Amino acid sequence: MGRRSSHTPEELRELIIDAATDVIERTGLAGLSAREIARRIGYSAGTLYNVFADIDDLVLTIEQRLLEKLALRLNEVPKTTDATQHLCDLAAAYLAFTQERPRLWNLLFEHHMPHDWKVPPNFQARMDALLGIVEQGLVPITANADPARTQRAARVLWASVHGITSLGTADKLTNVTAENAALLVDDAVRTYVRGLQAEMASAASLR
Repeated sequence: MGRRSSHTPEELRELIIDAATDVIERTGLAGLSAREIARRIGYSAGTLYNVFADIDDLVLTIEQRLLEKLALRLNEVPKTTDATQHLCDLAAAYLAFTQERPRLWNLLFEHHMPHDWKVPPNFQARMDALLGIVEQGLVPITANADPARTQRAARVLWASVHGITSLGTADKLTNVTAENAALLVDDAVRTYVRGLQAEMASAASLR
């Protein structure tokens, strides 16, 4: 029989999150279930649904925390006067973060919410914070462009880096190339930035 009233609601929430995170890191998303979490924390499986709406809600909470930790890591990257180098440093830090806990990181593309799901404000805020870091890194390059152009560039750059890191953490990169992920990420950033700089120069010449 599971324990009763051994923890405060907040303590129980953290126990569930910690147990679910450990399961995912050991076995991947496929091994996650209410029964397994309950077994680990010593409560009944139904207890989980008193704290989270369902497994999707729990996984989304873990994803939000993961994005928040990534944003903190990227904010620790020292700024340089070379905008391209700074963006490359951000991408390298991004890659290093994903490689530390690959199964946990893979949640971001393995976990699928119902088709009618709407992104919760908290999740969107964390994603916006991440993209905002990239946008700030691009400002020296796109300073005279419409802000919408900088936003789009940040999303293109983020998606490119995310795609490479996702292939790497899923052990699928070798199906595409023998090059390592760090080299590909650096190449992707530098190539995209050169194209963006050429676009900005061309736009300036027409003014």
